[in-house]
Amino acid sequence: MPDEQIHFLELPFYETGTTEKKPVSDEDVKITMDIINTIKPHQIYAAGDLADPHGTHRVCLNIIFDSIRQLKHEDFMKDCWVWLYRGAWQEWNVDEIEMAVPMSPDQVLEKRHGIFKHQSQKDGVVFQGTDSREFWQRAEDRNRETADFYDKLGLARYAAMEAFVRWKF
Repeated sequence: MPDEQIHFLELPFYETGTTEKKPVSDEDVKITMDIINTIKPHQIYAAGDLADPHGTHRVCLNIIFDSIRQLKHEDFMKDCWVWLYRGAWQEWNVDEIEMAVPMSPDQVLEKRHGIFKHQSQKDGVVFQGTDSREFWQRAEDRNRETADFYDKLGLARYAAMEAFVRWKF
């Protein structure tokens, strides 16, 4: 992806430099609305991982939801779908999955490298609990288990599958 298509929101609530974040403000929602309004996307992908023990995914998701609710009457939003994915802690139940994207072994490796680019996901999981696997290992295991489940249902066999649920606004 070209650099000009990459956007870092640098939301004020997140930019504290510490684990403790500031409360969400109207400015966080405005920044998010502005980027959605500028790009006019057909699809938005967001972490729907509400089991994230750090809680940042839930905060970010609420900012996205607030932004979309305010923008939903814009013409371009009629063709925009919001897809939620899960992180390393849990997967969607099979009866909830609305889109499953097959992944090849090379794509699994690309995803691992993408995870490594996030400072908070490197060198151990901050909120590990009783699971000693690193974040990338949890994510790969989750994606492989989803593919295994689809294989057991008699569908095509893949190295892994990323599952999504559509949020309907």
